[in-house]
Amino acid sequence: MKIYIDADASPVKDIVIKIAKKAQIPVILVKSFSHFSHDEEIDGVETVYVDTGADAADYRIMKLAQKNDIIITQDYGLASLGLGKGCIVLHHKGFAYTNENIDQLLQTRHASAKARRSGQKTKGPKPFTDQEKKKFTELLERTIK
Repeated sequence: MKIYIDADASPVKDIVIKIAKKAQIPVILVKSFSHFSHDEEIDGVETVYVDTGADAADYRIMKLAQKNDIIITQDYGLASLGLGKGCIVLHHKGFAYTNENIDQLLQTRHASAKARRSGQKTKGPKPFTDQEKKKFTELLERTIK
C-alpha cells in the first residue's frame, strides 16, 4: 500500500506523513513544478513533480496508483478515476469518496462550473477547520487499520 497526495493545495500533507510514518507506509506527494521546493526529502516520502498543466498531477497519480492504494485529493474527477481503479480515496475534510456519493459530487461540480460560465458568482471553498482536521486524522487512521 502507498499513499498518494494531490499535493499542490493539500492542507493535510503533514498529518498524512506523520500517520504514514508510524504505519510504515510510503507517501508520494505529486505536485506541479510551480510548487518546486529545495526542502530536504523526508524519509519515506517521495516527491514527484509534473508539468503545470491543468490535470497533470491527476494523470500522474492515476498512472502510479494501484488497487487498494490511498489517494488524498479534493478533486472530484481524480476521486472518480481512483475509485474506478479500486483505490481508497479520501477528501481532506474527513470523508471518503465512494461509489455511492461520487455521482452527486460530480453533478454538483458540473452545476457550479456551468453557473460560473454563465456569469454567476459561486462561493469558494470554506476555510479548513480544526474540526475537519481532526475528522480527517481519524478517518485516515481508521482507513489504514
